[in-house]
Amino acid sequence: MKNFSMAFRSLFKKGRNNGIKIIALAVGLAMGLVLIAKVCFERSYDNFYPDNDRIYLVKSGINREGKKDTWGQVSGAIAPGMKAEIPEVEAATRYTRIGSDNELIMTPEKQFYTGTILLTDTSFFDVFPRPILIGDPKDVLARPGYVMISRSLAEKMGGVESAVGKTFVRDVNRNSVQTIGGVFEDIPENSHLQYDILGSLAGFSVQSTTNWLGNDRYIAYVKLLPGATPESLAPSIRRMQERNQDLEGLKKAGVDLFYTISPLQDIHNNNEDVKDMNAMLLFLATILIVIAVLNYILVVISTLIGRTKEVAVHKCYGASGKDILGMILSESLLHLLLALLLGAFLILIFRGKVEDLLSASLSALFTLPTVTLLAGICLVVFSVTCLVPTWLFLRIPVASAFRSVKESKRYWKLCLLFVQFVATAYLVALLITISRQYDKMITSDPGYAYENLIYCSTNGVSVQERERAIAELRRLPQVDQVGCSTELPFYYASGNNVSLPGEDRELFNIADMYFVSDNYFKIMEIPVVEGTAFQPGEANDDKVMVSRQFIDLMEKTAGWKGSPLGKGVMITEHSNGTKVFTISGVYEDFRIGSLKGPDTRASVLFYNTPDSYNPAKIILIKMHTMSSENLAQVNDILASAMPDKVVEASVYKMDILNQYQDDRDFRDSIMISGLVTLIIALIGLLGYTADETNRRGREIAIRKVNGATAIDILRMISKDISYIAIPALAIGAAIAYVSASGWLEKFAERIQLSAFIFIGAALFVYVIIIGCVLFRAWRTADENPVESLKAD
Repeated sequence: MKNFSMAFRSLFKKGRNNGIKIIALAVGLAMGLVLIAKVCFERSYDNFYPDNDRIYLVKSGINREGKKDTWGQVSGAIAPGMKAEIPEVEAATRYTRIGSDNELIMTPEKQFYTGTILLTDTSFFDVFPRPILIGDPKDVLARPGYVMISRSLAEKMGGVESAVGKTFVRDVNRNSVQTIGGVFEDIPENSHLQYDILGSLAGFSVQSTTNWLGNDRYIAYVKLLPGATPESLAPSIRRMQERNQDLEGLKKAGVDLFYTISPLQDIHNNNEDVKDMNAMLLFLATILIVIAVLNYILVVISTLIGRTKEVAVHKCYGASGKDILGMILSESLLHLLLALLLGAFLILIFRGKVEDLLSASLSALFTLPTVTLLAGICLVVFSVTCLVPTWLFLRIPVASAFRSVKESKRYWKLCLLFVQFVATAYLVALLITISRQYDKMITSDPGYAYENLIYCSTNGVSVQERERAIAELRRLPQVDQVGCSTELPFYYASGNNVSLPGEDRELFNIADMYFVSDNYFKIMEIPVVEGTAFQPGEANDDKVMVSRQFIDLMEKTAGWKGSPLGKGVMITEHSNGTKVFTISGVYEDFRIGSLKGPDTRASVLFYNTPDSYNPAKIILIKMHTMSSENLAQVNDILASAMPDKVVEASVYKMDILNQYQDDRDFRDSIMISGLVTLIIALIGLLGYTADETNRRGREIAIRKVNGATAIDILRMISKDISYIAIPALAIGAAIAYVSASGWLEKFAERIQLSAFIFIGAALFVYVIIIGCVLFRAWRTADENPVESLKAD
């Protein structure tokens, strides 16, 4: 306790630089520990489910001409079929998503709420158990028109108990009334499967839920018996297929259909983007913590000369090594505790930014297992910040109390600065690369124009209301053109297979963009390279427009030659086995999806008619100029034309930007990490420069007496720093080049790496370093040498 009291009093002693040490350590630890907590959060996905190691996702796969492709959706009968026919399966379930992630629902009192809705079967909680607050899931999910909702949604509706029995409708389908029959505990943030409302599949299409082939819209999971493995399941799955599917017919069509199962915890953790992000965040956290600790030690070493006599006097009065150890331990512990308190305060102050950047709440990040791990890291930090200063202080001889000490520990300081410079150059160079790639992503040409485009979904709106809204929008002077489509290019496209009339063989799978209006190509500015776009007033029901890649694939798979115009094709789902579509035009390929996950399939477009089975319900509005006032006027028109619906236009460009939200957050994380590392490194550099100018005061004075100018002195000091800065910055830039090359591999389109960019980043950091050195050394270089010699 005595040592701790002495440590507390020493906080305010002049020359100790305790404030700098604690602040730098606090900032570095705060960021480093938060990033480690994020990695722990990502690695903990789905681990809260009991027996999560026995839960598997069922995937469909096809083998066509030796090329295998798998996807995570199956037909309706697969999950219950696996439970019924495969002994190793303890439980199985399936679900299909209804609407968007934030589907709008409305109560009879016209109160609006949002939630993610899944339709599932009665065995859902057998696979994914959750605490049930009220209601019987088996009973509720067996009854059409009944749902279970999450606790948070129930509380918004007035409470858990009062919510049961209430009704609501989806805003897009107000004819289907849903009754709340139960409430379950909220889904944790570290779950790949997020939902607020579970509805019953009992009221869904019987054909959809019982078919063994096609309509693979369902996500299916199985829970295996203890000891069962995916490998042991494979023969049973094949036998199930042979009993229930026409495998011979599929084989004649050139397709081999198969199913695999993947561990639940691999769904998130095996995602390449997640793995890359975790590796980078862990590396950043290590850099930040190491730099903060090195800076702490650097400042301690810089104050070593000033404390030498103090420690020697303690030894003269009988202080043993144990006493010195206790003194340094107490100081290090106090500094670490203050740094952690300050770091926690900074995290709370910037809580909103932290949660936005890491896409997780603080409560989800700092769970008990994570806090335990972070405490262990803090213990390691404490050991290092204690042991190194203690070792240095124990080596101070008693004679130091009676003579002048000039031991500089200069090489220690230079080594520590070297590591800090490497880390700073690495982060700055990496930040430039990430920023350039992000700029490329948001400015890349997708093959269509969206600069002044807005859109709105009109699901649940009658055809008459939609047509009235379109007519009124066209009368606005700010509006250039108005059209409609079933899908948007940045959506994930559904797939269908292509075949030729009279043949059973399916040639390839296409991205089906479904139905569009006749002026779709003008609005999106997609070039038509052959033929013509859909023409109003013509019979377009049996026409299809295809992408350039579609024609290339037909030439390879079907041997097509010459013009494709007028040739017939069949598209599953549209043809229903009989209808033949005539190619009326070929358009230039455009990007479907994003640069991170582009859909590389050929695409097709059909003409929208009033009786289209999947009609174009998205209104596309091309503006002359984009402004908040113009957007407000469009929303006013939509509200007046569809008064019973909540319809609001969205800016297409904003959705393009949101596709790369994770990359923007990653860029910001690198930027903040780089800034923090640079500041910590500069703090250490300023301390080193001050220490060196004080230690070499007599030398500098003698040089000036012999004719050296202030510029000569500054050049001498900066040269010493340059000897370690230049190689350190070169190494940091080289490591950044390797890291950036690996990171860019995941993008379909990526920037070209140039050595000049990394050299420029290193030069940028070098200029800042030299600037700080010159700023700190100027006073000494310009000082009267007589005054310096007298002081010495």
